[in-house]
Amino acid sequence: MSFGAGRGTTEAYKVSELRTYYQKASKCAETGQSFHKLMARYEGKEPVILGFKAVSEAIMAKHAWGPYSKLKHLKNSAALFDQAVKLDADNPEIRFLRYTVEYYIPRYLNLSSHVEQDKIMVMNSLLKYPKSGLDAESYKLMRDFLLTSDHLNETEKQQLRTVKT
Repeated sequence: MSFGAGRGTTEAYKVSELRTYYQKASKCAETGQSFHKLMARYEGKEPVILGFKAVSEAIMAKHAWGPYSKLKHLKNSAALFDQAVKLDADNPEIRFLRYTVEYYIPRYLNLSSHVEQDKIMVMNSLLKYPKSGLDAESYKLMRDFLLTSDHLNETEKQQLRTVKT
């Protein structure tokens, strides 16, 4: 896959392509490494793309050997998420990306302090759809993720299923 290889500009990083790349990278170490290399070249300040850069660090933590390397990637991911959220605190996609990372980090590492806050923001955005500003692709991705896992209780799942698309 070539996702704007080497240009380092916002135009080279299309969010819809990054969503697909992220999904594949989270499941495959080789794809995860190429996703990380791509995102490491990004030097811009577009908040959502910084969110994907943060996710690429978390994916490297998942596939890395050794606790030191894993922790280094998780700390890099947290710092990038902090930067992205400071730039656009109300962006549900950034909050969703951070939620998908922090939810799976062991609590004893103290790198999961935003899980509940991010979940609430994402849920509120999904429940307001289509007036939430989410595009159809990100809405479906977020909704499906939350519904097909243990992230929501039955009441929350029912609320989400009643949203008219």
